[in-house]
Amino acid sequence: MTRSAYLIIAQLVLSICCFAQQRPQYTQYIFNNYLLNPAISGIENYADVKVGYRKQWAGIDNAPQTSFVTAHWNLGADYLWKNALSLPDKGDDPMSRNYMQNYTSSPAHHGMGVTAVYDEVGPLSRLDANLTYAYHLQLSNAFNLSVGVAAGVSRVALDINALTFEDQTRTDPSISNGIASQLKPDLGFGVWLYSGRLFAGASVQQVLQQKLSFTNDRNYKAGKEVPHFFVTAGYRLYIDDVISATPSIMLKQVSPAPASIDVNLKMSFKDRFWVGGSYRKDDSFSALAGINVSKLLNLTYAYDFTTSGLNQVSNGSHEIVLGIQLNNIYEVFSTTRMW
Repeated sequence: MTRSAYLIIAQLVLSICCFAQQRPQYTQYIFNNYLLNPAISGIENYADVKVGYRKQWAGIDNAPQTSFVTAHWNLGADYLWKNALSLPDKGDDPMSRNYMQNYTSSPAHHGMGVTAVYDEVGPLSRLDANLTYAYHLQLSNAFNLSVGVAAGVSRVALDINALTFEDQTRTDPSISNGIASQLKPDLGFGVWLYSGRLFAGASVQQVLQQKLSFTNDRNYKAGKEVPHFFVTAGYRLYIDDVISATPSIMLKQVSPAPASIDVNLKMSFKDRFWVGGSYRKDDSFSALAGINVSKLLNLTYAYDFTTSGLNQVSNGSHEIVLGIQLNNIYEVFSTTRMW
């Protein structure tokens, strides 16, 4: 691959990052929608911790790579779904068809959590750290509705020494008198409707449209943060008593880029093993697999097959996530809901 080709790809990545998609992209949000929606804070009856890493477009130098840590838990001394009709015996599958026949919604409660996401794209890096809060309202015997907010800071940095210009005698005005990094406030909102089988939610990240500039030149006004909108829904179907299928869909809008649509399917066996697939319009096909190792640990992996023009130079994308279920008092392999 020629040097000029690398530069073209780098410019493409930078333009996408600066003027459209500014937050990282994930394939396994299906198993951790909390990354995108703060209304999920405290939805489980244990502390849900996840640590993940994504290598996007492997084979391309300076392509995006993302690391994240998330944790959320319910507030209060009482565990959720404490009555006999809404919790299985220790070690039973909480998502089995028999259990779902007796599912009852959780009582109204509060939840909170924290997220930290570090993303690198060539010379650009970004750290987003947020504290989240959600209130879960009991709508009926089967449904809950939660509303959540995420607030924190974003640190955006540019490694000016890593930039190479065709004409070394001139300096791009956007980085003249360069600023190495900048700290911006961050704010997001979300809503989440859920029952034993169905979930649907909407959220917005980066509500505060902060100016992004690495120069002290007041005439430079090209860079700014833009809101990221997400809408998702899914439903769990039972093929038999131990095998379930969960189709879901995600719509993402980040102006001025066209809307992105993901269609997903997860097949689960006793919620102990699962495999799945995902299609992102005009971008990729993905294969996913996971295992609940124990009542404490679960592990998931995804591989994206690139279908865009980048497939000529990319070896696809890899994503791996380790989940930890702290204070899992009912000792089930996975009390995580259908996603």
